[in-house]
Amino acid sequence: MQLLRVVGFTYGNMVLLSSTIGTGIFVSPKEVLKYCSMNIPIFLSMWAVGGLLSLMNALCLAELATTFPVSGVSYYFLKQSLGYTAAFLSIWIRLFSHILGISAQSLLIATYLIQPFYSGCLAPELPKKCLALSFLWLFGILNAQGIKTVIQFQAIGNLMKMAVLCLISVTGIVLLVTGDKENVTRFENGLDAELPDVSQIVEAFLQVYYSYVGSSLLINIAGEIKNPTNTIPKSLISGLSIVMVFYLLTNISYVAVLTPQEIISSDSVAVTWMYRVFPFIQWATSLGISAAMMNCLSSGLLSGSRIIYAASQDGQLPFIYSMLNDHHNPVVGAILIIILSSIAIIISKLIYLMKYVGLGAWCINFLNMIGLLKMRYQKPNLPRPYKVWLPFVFGTIVLSVFIIFIPVILSPNIEHVYQVVFLFCGLLCYWLQAHFNRHAVCFDTITCYWQLFFNVSPSEDGDNLIPSLNPD
Repeated sequence: MQLLRVVGFTYGNMVLLSSTIGTGIFVSPKEVLKYCSMNIPIFLSMWAVGGLLSLMNALCLAELATTFPVSGVSYYFLKQSLGYTAAFLSIWIRLFSHILGISAQSLLIATYLIQPFYSGCLAPELPKKCLALSFLWLFGILNAQGIKTVIQFQAIGNLMKMAVLCLISVTGIVLLVTGDKENVTRFENGLDAELPDVSQIVEAFLQVYYSYVGSSLLINIAGEIKNPTNTIPKSLISGLSIVMVFYLLTNISYVAVLTPQEIISSDSVAVTWMYRVFPFIQWATSLGISAAMMNCLSSGLLSGSRIIYAASQDGQLPFIYSMLNDHHNPVVGAILIIILSSIAIIISKLIYLMKYVGLGAWCINFLNMIGLLKMRYQKPNLPRPYKVWLPFVFGTIVLSVFIIFIPVILSPNIEHVYQVVFLFCGLLCYWLQAHFNRHAVCFDTITCYWQLFFNVSPSEDGDNLIPSLNPD
């Protein structure tokens, strides 16, 4: 049993668009504009710069995925380069990042579906959370059917998503060219707003980066990509370029129709935009946006289960999570993600979650780049089908340090203490799991019962699937 390589270039772009375009572009503009002090030129520049920096980071990760073409490659690479402790910390951070991201996506889908019923006021939390939980478990069932079923579903969502973004983008351009002077005046007076400080720029970038963070999914499923040497870099370049153009045009349209104050006061910017321009189809738009974002939720479950699968193969997590069902899918890992995400939905708020998704991703990026440089120095002859330009690696390291530490230096608060405690908890969990692994014989019987219950089988070791480590 092993994961199947069924994702080619076309499917790779489809997966990238599905996982990247979604929650961020419909929610993050509110927070980005607020942190940019309602300065429109800086606001739009943040989306362009964020896209270019995300592409730079993605190309660095492409070297890891083509050198070690296995699912959950970030964990596997850190184990090879920095050791088991760093690899477990990456699992610890990424697991919670996925949980928070999936819960945020579920809440946003529920918000867009319920909000039209509460015109003029915010929707109550209870029905919103109940609907979010329903969608989360529904897509858990879909994910259990395997990656081909997920991609086929995403094709429908992609069509709806691109249709909505095209409608918003084209309408915004038309209004700027032929509309009232008021639409153009917002851009002309944009420089009159005050300039944000460095700390605000960092906070704005974290919100922008959350909108691009889905590009890492293609790296996480490297073990299921056909011809990863060519497919991964080409899909990242073409897919992220499309995403960046759509993000810029969509935000220009938002600003052309709505005032900065209206954007900041709206919980659903796209719905507010649609109510202003096409009030007679607001209901259809809310439904379309929600349906289009559903494939982001399925992508998150797909990626998270592969990370747990990789860690379980090495004994960092219980062995049951590395077993596959008859659809060649690590269904037990997906169930763990669903349960933990359900808890996050019940106790958390949407925007609060997004910040920590971005911070966690940049911590892992920093570890990956340090490991990449170490492998370049210690193993220069290791076969690398794709080698990223070295300045990109140093640029990602500098950017990671900037994003992680500048907020601590400029505006320290109690949240930063919580983040440090969170990392120490990861080290404690690593020690505990290492201790239990030495006394794990008593868990074998439990594992067998779970294996029968979920109808899953052990999978082939990832080391056997990497040509560079198996020259024979």
